[in-house]
Formats: sequence, C-alpha cells, structure tokens
Amino acid sequence: MSRALMLAERGVFTTEPNPRVGCVLVADDQVVGEGWHVRAGEGHAEVNALAQAGDRARGATAYVTLEPCSHFGRTPPCAEALVKAGVRRVVAAMQDPNPLVAGNGLNRLREAGIEVSCGLLEAQAQAVNPGFIKRMQQGLPWVRVKLAMSLDGRTAMASGESKWITGPAARADVQRLRARSGAVVSGADSVLLDDSALTVRASELGLPEDEAASAAARQPLRVLIDSLRRVPLDQRFFRETGPTLVISTSAEQAADDYRAAGSELLAVPGADGKVDLHAVLQTLAGRGCNEVLVEAGAGLSGAFWRAGLVDELIVYMAPRLLGSQARPLMQLPFESMSEAMDVDIVDMRAIGQDWRITARPIFPS
Repeated sequence: MSRALMLAERGVFTTEPNPRVGCVLVADDQVVGEGWHVRAGEGHAEVNALAQAGDRARGATAYVTLEPCSHFGRTPPCAEALVKAGVRRVVAAMQDPNPLVAGNGLNRLREAGIEVSCGLLEAQAQAVNPGFIKRMQQGLPWVRVKLAMSLDGRTAMASGESKWITGPAARADVQRLRARSGAVVSGADSVLLDDSALTVRASELGLPEDEAASAAARQPLRVLIDSLRRVPLDQRFFRETGPTLVISTSAEQAADDYRAAGSELLAVPGADGKVDLHAVLQTLAGRGCNEVLVEAGAGLSGAFWRAGLVDELIVYMAPRLLGSQARPLMQLPFESMSEAMDVDIVDMRAIGQDWRITARPIFPS
C-alpha cells in the first residue's frame, strides 16, 4: 500500500478534477503490475496496473489507495475490470467519498466473491486527496493561502513593492503549489501592484523537463476577485494563455467586454459591497476544483481567514527585515488577546535560503 500511495502522488499535478490513485498488483509475493491515474479521461490506476500485469493478474491481490469506482463516467468502472481480470483479493486504503461510489465498488467486488478489506493506511491516503474528499463531502475545495513574509512578519513595503521577498527555491515551490491546484485566486490590488499572471511556468517548476512539461500543460483556472472591476483588460493577467474568471459584485453591461478579452465575468455579490467568498468557493467546487490556492495581499487573505474558509496557511519566511512601516501578513483587526487565533504548525522546513511554514487553523470546539 505504501508503494501504491507513492504511485498516486505521481498524479499530483495532472488528475484534477479526479482523485490521485495508485494501484499495485501482487501475486506469489511478487509485484506483477503497477499503475496510477495520470489524468482525467484516461485509464484509472487499477486499469493501468491490470494492463501491465496481463494474465498474471488472475489470483492476485490488488492494493489500491481508493475504493475502485463502480459507475460509468468518462471511463468504465474499475470494480468490473478487477472482477473480469480474476483478482482474488482487493485491499483499499479508504472508501470513495464520491456519492456515486461510496461503498458500491467494494460491494460489487464482494458480490463477485472477491475478498475485500478497507482501511489500510487510511490517513495517508486521505492526505493524498484532501481537496477531492472535501469537495465530495462538503461541496467546497481545500483552500490554501500562500503568503511570503520577512523575518519581522512583513509582506511588502508601504508602497506595495514586494519583489522579491523570497529566493528562487521558494518561488519554484509556489509554482508547484499552483500546478497542483484547480484554481489560483488573487485580488485586484495584488494583480495591479505585481502585474501578476498566476500561470504555471514549466521552466520555473524545478522539476525534470518531461514532468515539468506535463505539469504546466494543465493550467489552473486563474480567478481574479475584483469587486469594482478595477483591473484593466490589457493587464498581463488577461494577456497570458489559460482560462480566467473574474468575480465581481455585478456583471451588467460588462460581460461582453470580458468575453472579448478571453475571460469570463461572474457576479457573486455579498455584504457591504464585497464578493461572497463562500459562494465563490462553492462555484469553484461546482467546476471541479479540488484544491484552491489563494495568492493575494493582506486584505483578501485576511478576509478568507476571518470567514473561516482557510484549510491551510503556507508562509514562506525570508531571512530579512522589511521594517515597521511595511505591510502586515494579513488584515486581522484584532484588538485584544481574547481575539487571537491559534494555529497548528504541521510542517516546517528549509526551502533554499527561506523557511516554509505550513499551519492549519484551530477552531474552538
């Protein structure tokens, strides 16, 4: 199962909106077939492993990181493929949270006389697909907020200048975060100040050439939250290749202009003249986005955090000081210690000359 999980990770940049799945077939204590889901619309992990095993799959045990599917989608059901191949036993790491499957695949295998067990390395399997699981269970994507700061907790000079706080290794790491995401979200201020494109660039991923090309081939949906439509259509954000979505509080008399620029304009009005961020995430989930990366300034990042919509905070800390006049990490207008919010630091590691801190919010029970 550990090997199957490693195989599943190979699809981290390419399977969206599908889950990342790996499969290993074992017969007579020998691996006879391996496979993983490469990209949506192509063979699933079980089918690829069966193709490699051929006749050796008969009587084998299949270790698969997610319950085999039981429904017809863009590809036939994997449960039926395993039955037809004559496997003797199937070990699944976890049940599929997709309501179209949700135990049906395992039941189909049992009905065919195949020995079935589920739950081996379940926590590790869940960690491979946090966005797919959350989208299936809650109708929302897994949201990461990425920020870069100095050692004194500042993200930009008072003027907005922020290039570059972190070094090239950290920036390559951010490229990989983009590549694994279904959508990258930013705000008008960030796009205007940084002339952001928010694209995945193969040359900056820090991956082997073939892997980088594959990762960059699937560009995430680039989402601009621009309540007042302040970003002009000749900005770099609109000139780059790839799908873009602009979310405003209204779309009257402007949708045609954005369409002509190759972008979609969507109205998602909320309170106080702001965009409804919860509704935005529901919209993105409805479009198949499992993981969403927020790359924005202190205002929008703070708004996502205050709304309780952040699953993971990723902060790159650079070994430099920007001074007390520079901008803060997030706009969180707390006035007393009783308002302070705790986080659980789940990972901290060096990325080149910088440090990457991964934290998750701790919500009051």
